[in-house]
Amino acid sequence: QVRLVESGGGLVQAGGSLRLSCALSGNIFRVNRMGWYRQAPGKQRESVAIITTGGITSYADSVKGRFTISRDSAKNTVYLQMNHLKLEDTAVYACNARSDYSRKDDYWGQGTQVTVSS
Repeated sequence: QVRLVESGGGLVQAGGSLRLSCALSGNIFRVNRMGWYRQAPGKQRESVAIITTGGITSYADSVKGRFTISRDSAKNTVYLQMNHLKLEDTAVYACNARSDYSRKDDYWGQGTQVTVSS
């Protein structure tokens, strides 16, 4: 099992910044892909940013150039730096960790609310 605990959400004005953190614990060796997903009211969950243990990153087109995903392997923590936030970034953000080799190794955090105000 892998446990994920997010922090860093909150209320911010449009144009502002927030940094989300996702602390991983447990059998971390079981996962090789970590990412942030978000779900806004009435919308489907979408992938925001992904990072692999090899350091490869990918982003949704809507956040490219504004968000940066990173990881600190010593702290077993994944971060999402969000800059130039827009109203449409308002959502519940959840951290995910999974294995490309085992479907059962797919873990989620509880989610953290990010609200961008005008």
